[in-house]
Amino acid sequence: MNPALTWLIKLVLSHLLADFVLQPKSWVMQRQQQHFAAPSLYLHGAIAGALAWIFMGLQYWYFALAISVTHILIDGWKSYRPAVFIYFLVDQVLHLLVLLACFCFAFCEWADITAFLAGVRDNYSFWVVATAFLFLSFPSGIAIDQMTRKWREELPDAAGLANAGKWIGILERTLILIFLLQNQYAAIGLLITAKGLLRFSEKEKQEQKTEYVLIGSLISVCFSIVTGIAVNYFLQLKQG
Repeated sequence: MNPALTWLIKLVLSHLLADFVLQPKSWVMQRQQQHFAAPSLYLHGAIAGALAWIFMGLQYWYFALAISVTHILIDGWKSYRPAVFIYFLVDQVLHLLVLLACFCFAFCEWADITAFLAGVRDNYSFWVVATAFLFLSFPSGIAIDQMTRKWREELPDAAGLANAGKWIGILERTLILIFLLQNQYAAIGLLITAKGLLRFSEKEKQEQKTEYVLIGSLISVCFSIVTGIAVNYFLQLKQG
């Protein structure tokens, strides 16, 4: 295993421990109420930096200090935002970018970074797969929403059902495409079966709701399979 990658994995592990294992909920609540005046904010940042220092090695103390300071700034900024998923996601991405920056400064030459970016830019397979995943997220969700509107508008809790179905559909299509790319066809059947069992085991079995869910699920699966076939076709074109 590449020692540099091991170093980066250790950094990520230290972040996960600091943010999700060693941070009590009371600290989060105090930070949301007092923001940068919360003592727990600075204690949490110190723990994040100390763990990174231990995992990286004592000679990398300057990276540990940078991680501690940026952790405090990022979490302090987040404390002013509402407790919704998008800000949780932004918070975690910012922390991981700091870790990645430390990794780049420690082990990467500028020529390596530019070569990597150039490789991604010219990587045909990457762009085919990335386009497919993007298409199966919100664009497909909007199309399915339009196609199933007739059935959804007849339901009592149409808005809530549509919002939940949107995210379930994105996850479902993403998993199906992953399974298709890995040739795990049995896993696709297991996923569809599990979803069907969960849906039809509900106590309130309304016929209209069942029709809406079934139609939406079948369209979603069709989108995923057709996209997966198209991706495999375009990948084989490169090989040919």
